[in-house]
Amino acid sequence: MQIEVSQKPKSEIAADIEIVCVVAKNFDHPWVEDRELLELAGFEGRQDETSLLPERRRLYVGSDSLHHDDIRSAFAAAIRALRKTKAAHVKCGLYLGKCSAQNIKAMTEGMIFGDYDYDPYKSEKSKHPVKRVTISTEDFDGKSLDLQKGAGYVESAAVVARATNYTKNIVNTPPDDMTPEALALKAVSLAEENGLECTVLDEKGLEAEHMGAFLAVSRASDHPPRLIHLAYRPKEPRFRIALVGKGLTYDSGGLSLKPAEYMVTMKSDKAGACAVLGILKAVSELELPVEVHGIIGATENMIGANAYKPDDILTARNGKTIEIRNTDAEGRLVLADCLCYAQEKVAPDYLLDFATLTGACVVALGEYTTGVMGHDRGLKHSFSKAAANAGELTGTLPFNRYLGKLIKSEVADVCNVSSTRYGGALTAALFLDHFIEEEYKNRWLHLDIAGPAYVEKAWGYNPAGASGAGVRMTVKWFEQILKQAKQEEK
Repeated sequence: MQIEVSQKPKSEIAADIEIVCVVAKNFDHPWVEDRELLELAGFEGRQDETSLLPERRRLYVGSDSLHHDDIRSAFAAAIRALRKTKAAHVKCGLYLGKCSAQNIKAMTEGMIFGDYDYDPYKSEKSKHPVKRVTISTEDFDGKSLDLQKGAGYVESAAVVARATNYTKNIVNTPPDDMTPEALALKAVSLAEENGLECTVLDEKGLEAEHMGAFLAVSRASDHPPRLIHLAYRPKEPRFRIALVGKGLTYDSGGLSLKPAEYMVTMKSDKAGACAVLGILKAVSELELPVEVHGIIGATENMIGANAYKPDDILTARNGKTIEIRNTDAEGRLVLADCLCYAQEKVAPDYLLDFATLTGACVVALGEYTTGVMGHDRGLKHSFSKAAANAGELTGTLPFNRYLGKLIKSEVADVCNVSSTRYGGALTAALFLDHFIEEEYKNRWLHLDIAGPAYVEKAWGYNPAGASGAGVRMTVKWFEQILKQAKQEEK
């Protein structure tokens, strides 16, 4: 789908269909020209409700407000509705609200998300009739927008939206076709296409790096593990940032075997790794002046005679020993070694990790919200603000001095699970904290995306399956800290 911006009024743009938003159920707005027909059709203007009037060449869609997330969702619903037609060229005006950049980006993202489907394994493919969208600079509230600025907003939003869809595709790929080796090849392809540096370590490389925790998780799998290190290095970077992604291409739970119903959707346990790939794709295509390193621990957690076991004691890269009491708490073991690697090899200004880490986070915040954890309140607030502006939901979970005692081990430095069932998202994060050096404590964020990364029902502008959680909010945060740094220099 090609999305372009035109200075022509809507009436002068020839197209098959016009998308018109009915904002806050205001049927008296001049753009709502078919009130009587809409009333006959029973259209009430509810959020994401659509009504196609073929004879008038218009599709109406409801939006509760001009808030960017309502607009994003409305335009996704409009494109989904048009997929049932033969409309190839679509036009619309602008719905800028209080923030021109944010809303035109939301319109663009909504249309690209509304056109997304994952169907490579279906005999009958989805239909995508809309090939071209023309957005007039004519605005719903009579504002004006510079054509060049508008085109720039559309272009950058399209990059981020397509990187998000790229992430969805990898998360949605079945485990037999997205093994650790296959995920590494995907990273190599991205590096070749986007001019990134890429290093891939096999088992021998992991042994040389003393990644005992990571290697233990992979032992029972027929598919060998891979550590993937991607790097985007612009000429004059303002920050150096390390992103660490959990890449469990399949998680059976190991010897602490999951119940059958919990094994379904475990292809999504690589969503943190996929988010890192999507972020690097977006950042490199936007050419942001941020040096970004993506470190991914890719492996499977399977069962077999050589599987790691409850009661085992593992030694991580930083020399700390880990008592295993549950082999289904494996992602934190992989992340522990990868976080140590990132701190030593990258020495970043900021360190973020992305992981579908705990069901406890889903219990705490629900399916649609990412848990944000870390030591620095300012950093957590900064990231959550960026997430809200990007349209992703976050909730901050607070550490306290009592939680750390729950992962104390009598036989090792730390235990991989808590001694209680409560606060599991936080104790998992505090386990990771054992592998964060003192100098990075206030520069580290742990993002538990277990809720939004993969949901088996459609929600908002997200289809059933992967949502690409983490990509948009992280890119927005990069833009936010760059803007702040620029302002501080003035």
